[in-house]
Amino acid sequence: MNAALATTAAAAVVRDFPTAPTRGDLTLREVCDAYMAGYSGRDDSRDRRLSYWVGVMGDVKLRDLDGDSIADSLDALAAQNIRKYVGRDDHDRPVFREHGRRSPATVNRYRQALSALLTWAQHKRLTPKGWAHPVRPLRSEREDNARVRFLSADERQRLLAAARISAWPKLYLLILMALTTGARRGELLGLRHRDLDLETKTASVATTKNGEPRVLPLTDAVVNEIKRHGSPHPDALLFPGRFRTEQPYAIEEAWRRCLRNARVRNCRFHDLRHSCASYLAQNGAGLLEIADVLGHKSLKMTQRYSHLTVEHKAKLVRRVLGGIGGTEE
Repeated sequence: MNAALATTAAAAVVRDFPTAPTRGDLTLREVCDAYMAGYSGRDDSRDRRLSYWVGVMGDVKLRDLDGDSIADSLDALAAQNIRKYVGRDDHDRPVFREHGRRSPATVNRYRQALSALLTWAQHKRLTPKGWAHPVRPLRSEREDNARVRFLSADERQRLLAAARISAWPKLYLLILMALTTGARRGELLGLRHRDLDLETKTASVATTKNGEPRVLPLTDAVVNEIKRHGSPHPDALLFPGRFRTEQPYAIEEAWRRCLRNARVRNCRFHDLRHSCASYLAQNGAGLLEIADVLGHKSLKMTQRYSHLTVEHKAKLVRRVLGGIGGTEE
């Protein structure tokens, strides 16, 4: 649904609501339906996260929402194990895997989605007079996003060697691109052959996590590996699924097997992005350059690599200037 139609649909739903004195009788489910009818934001997870809230308290009226119930639901969410779709088996049946519990950052995103919905309801005057926003007083979970795990040279060589002999022939290309472009997994899996320009050695990511296009420089090794796999139709995915070629390949099983074979522990696919940034930092790139490669809109996220740039600068200063003053008269 385009933005104009969505806005019209949302306006129609809101107009059909009862007038102000009884609007407090609206349920969370009704308000969520109206909100999503006009939602035109870039967060493609908003619907999924609000579906959780509709599932646990969709029939609760706005006037009856309270912070304690919401906090209890957030605690329950944090305690649940994540169940992810990882592909289909030989009989074309869906396969799911348990992936541990949600991180504090993920729980906070669920909280923010509900808060945004209720703030919208306030602005549309769908809440009772004098209604207190029940989410705002709740404290966010403490997030620890400072984890920086990057592969050593030996780990990198073992991982690439294991990927080269993977049952999925394109795992080596995917890992190589992640290490040399710093792109996110979703950005790489979403690439189509029309996004590649092998003459200029670039790949174009139409929409990134930040909602902006980005151009990825490709190394010679990446270009040669792409050519090795041939040139399918321009609209074909670079990493198509095994059964549904219009969906990206479900990489989880191939990735885990590759890690085991390479004897690389405590490594997520996202750590390949950290590895790219860390290698740049250790070889003289500044924070602005790293931010540009990774597509960060600000230096806040790039600050985690600052100690590596400092170490490089310190080695440079000691190597070039270390002799000054030591033995001079």
